[in-house]
Amino acid sequence: MTEDSDPSLAATAREAAIEWWVSSRAGFSLEERAEFDAWLAADPANAAAYADIERTYARVKRVRGGRSRVDRHQSVCPEAAAHRGRRAAIAALAAAAGLALYLAVDPALLSLRSDFSTGKGEIKTVTLDDGSDVTLDARSAIAVRFDADRRRVALLRGEAWFAVAKDASRPFVVEAGGGTVTALGTAFEVDVGGGVRVAVGEHSVRVASAGGSVVVPEGRQTIFGAQSPPEAPSVAPHSLAAWRWGSLIFEDRPLGEVLAALGRYRRGFVYCLSAAVCARPVTAVLSADDPSRALREIETFLDLRAVRLTDYLIVLYQ
Repeated sequence: MTEDSDPSLAATAREAAIEWWVSSRAGFSLEERAEFDAWLAADPANAAAYADIERTYARVKRVRGGRSRVDRHQSVCPEAAAHRGRRAAIAALAAAAGLALYLAVDPALLSLRSDFSTGKGEIKTVTLDDGSDVTLDARSAIAVRFDADRRRVALLRGEAWFAVAKDASRPFVVEAGGGTVTALGTAFEVDVGGGVRVAVGEHSVRVASAGGSVVVPEGRQTIFGAQSPPEAPSVAPHSLAAWRWGSLIFEDRPLGEVLAALGRYRRGFVYCLSAAVCARPVTAVLSADDPSRALREIETFLDLRAVRLTDYLIVLYQ
């Protein structure tokens, strides 16, 4: 940087570089990749700032295991104890920065596997060759494999609403999280945030996983994991796939699941300092149009504190 460079421009470039770096870890859509390449080429300061961010987090990754421990028998004054949670959150933030490389889906690999995908805040409906419609939530991806005997769609990431065209000779099967969802009717939702959640809007589906199966009727839902069979059907949310109209509705859902949903609409990562924080139940109606405001509302409602490296890397703690 030259001596007469504007410090404010350098700060702006660094802020943008942090945003792009974190967004790249979550996965670029084709449009976002083009925007990123254009931003890099627009000014040498942008490329320099991005390279600096990559070097910074590489150093964080190398040293995160070398932090000294405080003697557990050392007496601590009340003032120090009051700040212990914040210090721990800062340490977690540094670790999260280094670990982000490993926790995010490799965007290049995902783009090779998927046939259709969406980026941050993007909702898209695609019509498949058989006439079925699939609506993808933000940051979601599917791979389509149709043959003469079966119609298969793999939900690789995110959430999708399936409106299935009838074809008795070729079952329509959604593969997700190590299980399968076979359409016995027309419309249902599949979400792979954490475990896999399947909710039915019309008719019914058969869900199979880990050697167990269950038929889920209209207005009901089930949850399963890669190593666990589907649960008995329970009542589905009042507004199925409300994200299609810009609303994120949660009824007694763990905070970790809520953060995953918000993450589809904002650049960046939000981490919980402990599993207990991520397990806190949330019941709320949030706007997908302003996910940062929604996050602040959750912090206030649950009486949480946050450590921020800009708005793109956040650790929540109590």
